[in-house]
Amino acid sequence: MGRNPLFNDLHVTQPRMWPMLPPLIVAMAVFFSCLFGIYTRPVGFLATFWPANAVMLGLFCRMPAAANPSGWIAGGIAFVAADLLTGSGLIKTLVLNGANLAGVAAAYLVYTRSPAARTGLREPASMLHLLLAAAAGGAAAGVVGGVANPLLFDGDVLGGWTLWFVTEFVNYVAILPIILSAPGWFTLRQGIEKTTALKTLDILPAAALILSFLAAALIGGPGAIAFPVPALLWCGLVYRVFPTAILTLLFVVLTLLVISTEYLPAQAYDEMTLISLRLGISLIAVAPIMLACVMQSRNDLLAELHHLATHDPLTGVSNRKAFREYAEKNLTDTRQRCAILMFDLDHFKSVNDTFGHAVGDKVLVAFTERVRACLRAQDLLGRLGGEEFAALIFECSESQVAALADRIRQEIRQPMTLDDGRTLAITTSLGIAIADPVNGRVFIDDMLSRADAMLYRAKTTGRDRSEMSMMSLVAAREA
Repeated sequence: MGRNPLFNDLHVTQPRMWPMLPPLIVAMAVFFSCLFGIYTRPVGFLATFWPANAVMLGLFCRMPAAANPSGWIAGGIAFVAADLLTGSGLIKTLVLNGANLAGVAAAYLVYTRSPAARTGLREPASMLHLLLAAAAGGAAAGVVGGVANPLLFDGDVLGGWTLWFVTEFVNYVAILPIILSAPGWFTLRQGIEKTTALKTLDILPAAALILSFLAAALIGGPGAIAFPVPALLWCGLVYRVFPTAILTLLFVVLTLLVISTEYLPAQAYDEMTLISLRLGISLIAVAPIMLACVMQSRNDLLAELHHLATHDPLTGVSNRKAFREYAEKNLTDTRQRCAILMFDLDHFKSVNDTFGHAVGDKVLVAFTERVRACLRAQDLLGRLGGEEFAALIFECSESQVAALADRIRQEIRQPMTLDDGRTLAITTSLGIAIADPVNGRVFIDDMLSRADAMLYRAKTTGRDRSEMSMMSLVAAREA
């Protein structure tokens, strides 16, 4: 399996980073995550929600350049500094943060050796590997916590291990999916640009989640913890992993903070009840994220199958069926002058006979690349079959189309260098049909037929030339 494409932005830019930048990022992220956990914890207790360990692990997984001795030292210093600056004693600080680092190290070793480290959260089984890493991190932290509990909190060893394990497990499950599924900068920018096109149905799952939070707050009781579950599952069905993970984290944080303030239900909790609630919250959080992984994998597969069904596998341009469907739809809607350019490589059979079909395939690929370079982004290029291609051009005048045809022929004439050092020069003939929808409806079959006739004329009158025809549309075909 290849590396998750969502990771590419980070990995590509790492070699250009200032060497101390990744450790600095880790230190700052861990420090402020610690402050969040410290200032939101109940007075006299350990933090209910402690994001620092999961943040550190996630950054190490997303930025391998940070997972070196300097990165670990920077993270450790951030842990200690946050505790000391907020009034913790030195011994307590060292013991607690020893548990933090032990948990991060164990989870890192398990996760980076799993298939999920290569694919990210793009496969349905990826969440299971994340759970194993979370369990390993929680168990390792629990070992230190089991020793620390009787020394620092007058508790027992088993209770300390259990509390540490569950707390760390919840934090990893809630936070890691966000960091591991977060898009790189360029992908994120594209996603932000697309948010202006959000449909009402895209907003409904998030709105339902907010309403479920309000219902839980108004009704209360132990069952209120499950109120958001249907909305979370709806989010997993509709959204990709990253936004689903953000909404799931919102659920976890709000629920844990409510529990820590003893608001839901309205009585104090004993230790085992708190452990049970925390573990239940983490397992609820797994379901929507795993569902989002399944749906994202399904949607990616459907998109890949659609691409294979609509594109030529050799050249990557639209195949004949997709070209006709796109052209027919857009010709129906347009009122702008448009043109079909039909190409045919001259003497292509002799290329296959002389150099072999492998070279012939390379010629076709090079041809499409050169034609694409001459077209605009809104123009469509398709392969109709064999060495015959067509381009659909909108908003063009006769002189612009003629200039485009000449430019394409000039580009195609440029010699190709073969693998054995020989050069190969090819030419192309073009047939052009121009139509003006203002004078009547345009039909793709009519334009292709006229362009094909012009192509035949170009080939029979010398090749490496273009022939153009302005179509007169028949009003009777508008019906």
